[in-house]
Amino acid sequence: MDYRKIIPCVTMENPIEEAKFYNDSGADEVAFFDSAASRESLDKNIPIIKEITRNIDIPLIACGGVRRLEDVKKLLYAGASKVCMKSAPMQDISIVTEASERFGSERIIVTIDLTEDIDPVKYAKEVKQAGAGNFLILHHNKVDNYEEIVAKIRKEAPLPTVVSSYSTDGDEIAEMLSNTNAEAISLYNLAQHDVMQIKQACKKKNVYVNLFESSKKFSEFKTDANGLVPCIAQDYKTGEVLMLAYMNEESYNKTIETGRMTYYSRSRNELWTKGDTSGHYQFVKSLTIDCDNDTILAKVSQVGAACHTGNRSCFFTPLVSKEYNDTNPLTVFSDVYNIIMDRKKNPKEGSYTNYLFDKGIDKILKKVGEECTEVVIAAKNPDPEEMKYEISDLLYHLMVLMADRGTTWEDITKELAERR
Repeated sequence: MDYRKIIPCVTMENPIEEAKFYNDSGADEVAFFDSAASRESLDKNIPIIKEITRNIDIPLIACGGVRRLEDVKKLLYAGASKVCMKSAPMQDISIVTEASERFGSERIIVTIDLTEDIDPVKYAKEVKQAGAGNFLILHHNKVDNYEEIVAKIRKEAPLPTVVSSYSTDGDEIAEMLSNTNAEAISLYNLAQHDVMQIKQACKKKNVYVNLFESSKKFSEFKTDANGLVPCIAQDYKTGEVLMLAYMNEESYNKTIETGRMTYYSRSRNELWTKGDTSGHYQFVKSLTIDCDNDTILAKVSQVGAACHTGNRSCFFTPLVSKEYNDTNPLTVFSDVYNIIMDRKKNPKEGSYTNYLFDKGIDKILKKVGEECTEVVIAAKNPDPEEMKYEISDLLYHLMVLMADRGTTWEDITKELAERR
């Protein structure tokens, strides 16, 4: 059985920070909704959507202002995983068919407001026939017989259904999901709320949601004489080691329940959730036990600094070192890209990179084309060593193009990851 999804909606006031919070605090997807979007403001929202998707791992639903197929394309190309349409399909249902055929039905959501003067079941059938992959029902709880309506929609036009709610009460949300048998619930409350708390309430009501579940009991771990296990916290994206602390059974279970790293303080003899005082929370991405079952590795999303000194990592004091070339592909690509971006922001006389930026997009594209040809020629030559030089030249010029067009490696790697 698939789990029910919790989908918070971010506000226009601070959408990027809210999306990052929900991404870390247990949301399954997040929605960006601009009810006042026009064609002009939709274009203004594109940079916001791009920035949101660069900072989250969960799917983003873009809602508001969709009137043409071109609008759907803009939102999807900006990084949205799904696009939600409301008024446009009511005026011309063919936009649903065109969008579904071009971009995939699973990426298209059609919305209906039960408070409006429209037959919801009849419309749901039209939407299903037009090819939409999802159905979002707004303001259902403002209608007395909404449960009957939703049940009938799901029976006669079986589509993955999302119901909306302004509530953040876990018991109420669990009841809505249970009564309507919807696949997901979208939360439109403007107050920031902890999704993991909502999910725990759903679990108590036997509503199946996506929660952390440990594959081993704490009793299976090898603890020290005080019942403690060391835990190493590591940045889940960069792999940087952030800190080391200790866990007992209670702190481990609380970490699993809340999704926030909770440790046991040996000096204070009490539990402490990282960030409760500083705001520098560590949100769990994964927990792994080592081969001896005596050390935990936590991959986390770190808010701010991990160290009480204000440093990102507690491991900042060098003891011994030896120079070496860091050949980690992600590090190398990131470092070269950052140098290119620095040249763009702070031009340097005699810089070939600045020469390309000064000449403009046509020159950059010409060089990319030339380097593509050089790679093809090198690949046909008997000496494969030549390829590494030509591919390096191509990647450099591609990075100049990326910098010029505002595309980052995060954009590229996220797109590639979704294709796996």
